[in-house]
Formats: sequence, structure tokens, C-alpha cells
Amino acid sequence: MNKCIFYLLILFILVSCKKEVDGGDTNNPTPQDSVVVDNPTDTTDVVDPPIEEEEVDLSNLDLIKVSEKMGGVSFESPANEFPSNYLAPIRDNVSAGWIALIPFAFSRPGTNTVTFSNQQWWGESETGVEAIAGFARRYDLKIMIKPQVWMSWNDWVGTYDAETEENWQKWEADYENYILTFARLAEKVDAELFCVGTEYRIAAVERPEYWRQLIVKVKEVYSGQVTYASNWDNYEKVTFWDDLDYIGIDSYFPLVEAATPEVDDLMKAWDEEYNNIKKIAAKFTKPILFTEYGYMSVDYSGWRNWENEDNKANLNLNMIAQINCYEAFFRKFWNEDWFAGGFIWKWHADPDRGGTNDKDYTPQNKPVEANISHWYGQ
Repeated sequence: MNKCIFYLLILFILVSCKKEVDGGDTNNPTPQDSVVVDNPTDTTDVVDPPIEEEEVDLSNLDLIKVSEKMGGVSFESPANEFPSNYLAPIRDNVSAGWIALIPFAFSRPGTNTVTFSNQQWWGESETGVEAIAGFARRYDLKIMIKPQVWMSWNDWVGTYDAETEENWQKWEADYENYILTFARLAEKVDAELFCVGTEYRIAAVERPEYWRQLIVKVKEVYSGQVTYASNWDNYEKVTFWDDLDYIGIDSYFPLVEAATPEVDDLMKAWDEEYNNIKKIAAKFTKPILFTEYGYMSVDYSGWRNWENEDNKANLNLNMIAQINCYEAFFRKFWNEDWFAGGFIWKWHADPDRGGTNDKDYTPQNKPVEANISHWYGQ
């Protein structure tokens, strides 16, 4: 055999062995690197290193006494103007006392920009948000303004990672401009609550000092209460809760894998996360707010709703599953003094949306409205 070929063969064998020892082909991620995009706000499951257990004094929960429950809905900002009486069912049908207004901005994967303008849908513009806030006051609705970034191409802000300091600073400047614009508007319309961010799963953990200084700047232009909406699977990793008034969680926890989960089974499935949520409240002595929560009206709505969305056409309509999921949530959390309430995902401007043939999240014109009204109306 030619010596050159012989030595090349030996080298190939050695390299192959090293790859096996090091863990294989780095172009094929391990399960720990895999990302599954989920919805309704494009949340994600990522396998993280376990969080170290720490001693938490649960007696701190006795120090948390919310003065009222925020029975709220997350309002879909419409493309066009609408009559103010379209908000009446929020009060009349589900007894809600709060509305979250969500002026979206936009980012694209691979960029470090956050863009928004008054040329977007009317309800997402400064003019539209101000007008809808005025409508809300006519129905005695309190207001959370919750600016939120939508990542295009079916991506999600939770996976955003600027990677370099220069890129982080570019993104942070854009994002700050966006947030402070709507913090000033929140002050102008006298909104009771402002949310500084939603589901920045990586940015909130890797850039905590940025968020701390952003919160300071928000409080310089806005005099109401402030929260942040963490993703359901990483609220324990956010470290700046002590700078905020509420620990915000977008609550899409998978609970029971059954077509029509029973209320008792759902409540039992809540136990572990309920205890974890109590601990984080006690650790920071801050009330918990579900900045988003909701359930689709389909089979398996108590499980992975982000998967249900992609498979909605193949799932059965199931109003009982939606009712049971809401009922279990209310029974588990609503009467706790440390639980501040939540904002249902989502409520459309069109009062005829939803209905008993609709499989999506909205409770509008569905049997579950009666359950929500019972609890919100207490």
C-alpha cells in the first residue's frame, strides 16, 4: 500500500474515534440543545440545567396581601377603529375588571432591531392604544399596557440571543426606545400597570443589569406599577423580580395528557408548579400575576397547547376540556392572598368572535364564559 494512503487512513480512524469520545457530530444537536417552538405567544421548551434547591421562608407569603384580583383579558389590537361598545362584553359576559393592551413591535431572526411605527394596525399605534384606553374607562376597566415584540418567520423572542456585546447594545437601544415610548403613553392614559417585557427567555437571564436599568428609566416616566412577563418555564431564573411590583408569568404549563381532563386530575397536576410558584413569591415577597393564561377549546387542552395549535384541524372541538382547565386553575389559585390574578389569552375586538364552533383560545361566546364570570365577579 502506498505510504501516503496508509497514513491518511490512520489519521481518518483517529479523528473518527475522537468524535465518538467528544460526543459525536456537533452539527446534530443533543437533546439538551433542541428547541421546540410553542404558542400562543411562541413560547419554548428548552432543557435547562436543574435549578439548585434553596431554602425559602414560606412564612413570607403572609406578608403578601393583594388588595384586589386582576380579572383581566388580553385584548387583540385590531387593524381598524371600532365602536367603543365592542368592549361591553368584557364586563357583561365575563365580569372582567382589567384589560391588557398589547402594542406589538417586530423583529426578524438574525437581526438586532426592534421596529414599530404608527403605520401598523390602528390598535397597535400610539393613537389606537390611547383611544382604546379611553374606551376601557367608559366600562370601568383598569389597564395594563403590555408592549410585546413579535418575531417574524414563525420564530420567537425567547430564542433571541445577540451573541456579541455590540449586537446586544444595538438591540438594547432599540428595545429601550420602544418600551419608553409606551411607558410615556401609559402615564398619559393613567394606566394602572405597565409590563416592561414579554418572554425574553435568554435576554432576561443573560442581561439582568440591562433590565434593571430599563426598569429605573420606566419608573422615571411612568408612575404606576410595573411587571415583567416571564415564560412559564423560566420564571425561576429571572433575578430582577425585586425591582418590580409583581412576578409575571405567562402560564401555559402542560398539566394532564387527556382529551378531556378532569378537574381533580388537573388540580393534582398543578401541585408541583403551584409549590414552585409559591416559593418564588416567598423568596421575593412579591405577588404572582399570570400576565397571560388560557386554554383552547379542543381535546388535550390541558396538555401542550402549542402542539394543539399546529394540529388544530385534526383535534375534536371540546368545550368541556376548556371549562375544566379554567375551573381547576381558579380553584387552585384564585383565593390565595399572594396571587394577584391574570389576563386571559385572548379577547377579540369583534364581539361575534369565538362561539361554540371555535377551537381557539378565546372564551368569547363559549360556555366557559359563565365559569370565568363566576370567579372574576367575586
